[in-house]
Amino acid sequence: MINRIRDIRKEKGMTLADVAAACVPATTAQTIGRLETGMRNLSLVWMNRIADALNVEPEMLVRGEASAQPQIVARLTDTGAEALPKPRDAILPTQLAGSMPLICLAIEASAGEYRAGDQLWLRQLPPEEAQQAINRDILVPRKGGRFAFGRLIDRRETLVGVLPPGIGQRQIVIDNPPWLAVAEMLVRKL
Repeated sequence: MINRIRDIRKEKGMTLADVAAACVPATTAQTIGRLETGMRNLSLVWMNRIADALNVEPEMLVRGEASAQPQIVARLTDTGAEALPKPRDAILPTQLAGSMPLICLAIEASAGEYRAGDQLWLRQLPPEEAQQAINRDILVPRKGGRFAFGRLIDRRETLVGVLPPGIGQRQIVIDNPPWLAVAEMLVRKL
């Protein structure tokens, strides 16, 4: 089993000391560090304390090695959607469930209705189901490890037409993408 305390803590912008102080009773940053690195055994008592401190369900802190983990695969910048050098694990909002894989787009620069700091959760679809995503925001892989992000405005045979968010953007046409991912949930920090 793999411990996800560090991933969740960093996703929430908390330090080891923040988590330690939020535990009831409070503990030390060193203890939290040992628990998240596996130097100390993560008991059920510790799992419940840390989950409460991080405001998540206890089962989110651990996962089986074989389980598929939602990942942040791209980010939206001033120049458009970019692939991350290495996908990283994401914390799945509890409202999302289903059989198709989920991925996350981290918004780093405001574009259209999206603000810097947002997370856009998308559900992967096979290309033959693209019709159900017409007029919805999608993420589409392109050649060379790149991505296109925007509104799906056209689908003809193997071609997919995407209009990026923002004023004055030009349509991007992708030929025969292996998959596309349709936006399902926007997570915005207050």
